[in-house]
Amino acid sequence: METVYSIAFTHRNIDVNEIGTLHIPEDEQKERLSRARQALAIRELMYLSTCNRVEFIIVSDLPVDFNFLRNFFEILYPQSETGKRVHLAQHGIVYRGVDAVEHLFSVASSIDSMVIGEREIITQVRNAFDACRKMGLTGDMIRLIMRHTIETAKRVYTETSIATKPVSVVSLAYHKLKSLNISLDSRILIIGAGVTNTNMSKFLWKHGFRNFTVFNRTLANGEKLAADLHAKALPLPELHNFREGFDVIITCTGSDKHIITPEIYANLLQGDKDRKVVIDLALPQDLDPVIAEQENVAHISIEVLQRISDQNLKERSKEIQHVEEIVSEAIFSFREIERTRKVELAMREVPQMVKDIRSKAVNQVFRQELENLDPGSKEVLEKIIGYMEKKYMSVPMLMAKEILLKN
Repeated sequence: METVYSIAFTHRNIDVNEIGTLHIPEDEQKERLSRARQALAIRELMYLSTCNRVEFIIVSDLPVDFNFLRNFFEILYPQSETGKRVHLAQHGIVYRGVDAVEHLFSVASSIDSMVIGEREIITQVRNAFDACRKMGLTGDMIRLIMRHTIETAKRVYTETSIATKPVSVVSLAYHKLKSLNISLDSRILIIGAGVTNTNMSKFLWKHGFRNFTVFNRTLANGEKLAADLHAKALPLPELHNFREGFDVIITCTGSDKHIITPEIYANLLQGDKDRKVVIDLALPQDLDPVIAEQENVAHISIEVLQRISDQNLKERSKEIQHVEEIVSEAIFSFREIERTRKVELAMREVPQMVKDIRSKAVNQVFRQELENLDPGSKEVLEKIIGYMEKKYMSVPMLMAKEILLKN
């Protein structure tokens, strides 16, 4: 296990924006990772990349020190400046041996994440392993680690409450909307086509909402989101002239002024007296506070959602000790698995050696004697040899395995 390393770049050791520069395009991963593996005699290699994490899992007989990392990043990121590669070599957090395995268990269990309890990480870890396995980069050790990593994470999410209370703005906003019994055919206005609104609207689409209209300052960006939602896109100024009615507004722009003024809101209502829902995910908020005070509207602001998120994070944090206990048990279990696997690998040549001995005995050493035997005797002898070969490869090997494991 001492040949296993994990090199981690997260919000703990570098700026989140810098993590994005470590992303390797999917169509370049095989060539770049394979080149690094071959150049540095790396036995196995796995690459994990998320929006706020990049990690390299390495199995190497060479020490993964500063010089190793500098050469590694020089090969992986040839277009980067020397200073950048030195910076990465200096700031990458290197875990080794059992610490590396424990770190990976913690990552997949989400207690090492920016947002504790976000179970998407388990899928990201599994997909990263599958991709690297298909590229021929991984081997037996990473396979064992990843199998136990996924099993441990599944146990964490099953036996603890670390992922039960939502903390993301999108999840919380959806739960709030759902609590208001909004029908799936509700008319939804999406104001702003940035990351937050894109995630929110796609989340709603996933849960069956279909009636969207997208407004955005840059129409081209609005049209991209609208295409995903099978909706129409309009430039933001057209919000003032929109007369088709609405039931829900989801707004998140970067404006420093209120986008939805009392006048615009009145135009949007067209005299409709039914209660409306406005989910305002902007800071500062897009909805003029006067509207929330005077109109029949359920106003869900980012401040309200953030307070709920903070409380849910506190609840999730209470589960960390339980998760750490599960991870500790998993490490103990993995030590036994690794020891057993070492013995299996050490002994896997024995069956072939027995077959080779048999072949030499039959075809060379006792060839003439066997030729003088009658067919019946040959058949009996073949059965005896086959029986002894089978028993030798089972009983003595099991005994040898037990002896090696005890030692």
